[in-house]
This record gives sequence, C-alpha cells and structure tokens, in this order.
Amino acid sequence: MSDLANKEDGFLEFIHRHGSAIDNHGMGLDIPKPFEREIYLFDTYVAGTTHIEDMEDIEPTLLIGNKLIFFREPDNQYDPQAIKVETTDGQKIGYIPQQDNLIFSRLMDAGKLLFGKIHSKEIRGDWVKLEMRIYLYEG
Repeated sequence: MSDLANKEDGFLEFIHRHGSAIDNHGMGLDIPKPFEREIYLFDTYVAGTTHIEDMEDIEPTLLIGNKLIFFREPDNQYDPQAIKVETTDGQKIGYIPQQDNLIFSRLMDAGKLLFGKIHSKEIRGDWVKLEMRIYLYEG
C-alpha cells in the first residue's frame, strides 16, 4: 500500500483537512491550480454508524454537503480493503460499505485522493443513516 494513504504520515491528512501547502513561515499558501477539480464517482452510505460510541454527540454536526475524509485500514481484521470515514474534525463516523470498497481501496492504494460529501441524513431511532457521494480529487 502507498504510504501516502496512511493517516499517520500527516501529509495526506493535512491536504485533506486544509487543501493547501505551507510556506517557510508556517502560513498556508493558496496555490492556484487551474486544473483542480472534484470528480464524482459513486453514491453509497456510511456503514457502521451504530457502532460509533459518540454518534449522538457527533450527529448534530453532520450537515448536508459536509466533506468526509477517507483513510485506508489495510490491517483491519474484518476487511483488508477497509476505508474509514471521518469528519474534517477527525471524528470517526464509520466505513465505506464492504461491498463498495474494492475499487476505492485500490485507487487509494495507488495514491489517489478520494473523499466524500454528505448527501442526505436520516435519523431512525438510534441509527443515523448517512448517504454520501464519493469524489476523486484531481489537482
């Protein structure tokens, strides 16, 4: 797996959260990217929201259009293609469903930057159903 897809590296996480580079003074640079774009790939949902302990506290912050960040978990004991879904604040909210993650995990392992956006939210008792759209960032 590409080291660029590991959260622990920090670089990919920084780009995910801030979308810019840092100059020599620690200030963010807004580098013009004329060919930068978000390419829509797929509609799916966030799996495993019922297993998130603080979901009742996180749920009010989950708004339509919010960006979701993806991180590969190749050492996941249940699924070697697992892709964890987090908010931009670093709160884990679930996973891309196993039946949908094979191609996306391969793209991420090849160094591609994927992310999601919340498309709809529905609360059914204790379950927070989050529909999301998956995008490829090309820039």
